[in-house]
Amino acid sequence: MLSRAARAVDRWYRPVAAPERLAALRILVGGFAVAYLALRLPNLLGLHGLGGFRPVGVVSVLAAPLTTAAVIVQAVLALLLGLAFAFGLAFRVSGPAFAFVLLWVLSYRNAWGMIFHTENLLVLHTLALGCSPAADVWSLDARRARRRGAPEPVPSTRYGWPVRLLGLLTVGTYFVAGVAKLRLSGLGWATSDLLRNYIAYDNLRKHLLGDWYSPFGAWLVGHAWLFPPLATASLLLELLAPIALLGPRIARVWSLLAWGFHFGVWAIMAIFFPYPLLGLAFAPLFAVERLPLLRRLARSAG
Repeated sequence: MLSRAARAVDRWYRPVAAPERLAALRILVGGFAVAYLALRLPNLLGLHGLGGFRPVGVVSVLAAPLTTAAVIVQAVLALLLGLAFAFGLAFRVSGPAFAFVLLWVLSYRNAWGMIFHTENLLVLHTLALGCSPAADVWSLDARRARRRGAPEPVPSTRYGWPVRLLGLLTVGTYFVAGVAKLRLSGLGWATSDLLRNYIAYDNLRKHLLGDWYSPFGAWLVGHAWLFPPLATASLLLELLAPIALLGPRIARVWSLLAWGFHFGVWAIMAIFFPYPLLGLAFAPLFAVERLPLLRRLARSAG
């Protein structure tokens, strides 16, 4: 019985998948990571000379901030490796190298002030993709392999397990967030004014500091009866995230609700989480290789 159960788990975790799906995820996640780094480049380069350096994660090996030259080098290296990652160039090297450099650069940024937990899923997805055969098709490596006469890759469990892992990472981050709410606040998160008070505090702080805040959120906190249902819904959304792995239909429903949750955070607190709001956090749960834009890009590259 145990061996039968083990085989069933193995079949679930290592489904047969087309190489195009994994390649599509590489392009989407890698492309987003490069754009994200490019847009944040002024911030990444402006850290030198600031006080309050408290290294976290992998950069805990540092006793002091890096020199200006080193900060510039790591940012430029991240962008170059990110482009190689997205285009699938020398992916056996650029894949894991970019994943580590992205982890390093974002951890270094988080050594000043607030830790941006919203970047965690992007880094985890990049790490999983960087250690997988995500450039066997729809890549510069694949084009060179075809010129050498290499056979075309076929659907295999080789491509299925990384996709499954990416999906597990997505739902796992939401589930952990729900567990954290319960550990920190218990059921009081759903029954008290914790959410309402946090939204009021966040918007008031931004308003007093002259930052962009949400007038809608400021108005909403005057309606106390709304917040227990909203808090309960957010908690259930996170704790029930694993149901998204039960099938495409459930995945679509859960992903739409999760996207709506992030849109609500944007509307009520003026906090923009680009990775989920652009749908990339949920991409591993869908057949993204069917997107017309990606197919056109693949044909033009080939």
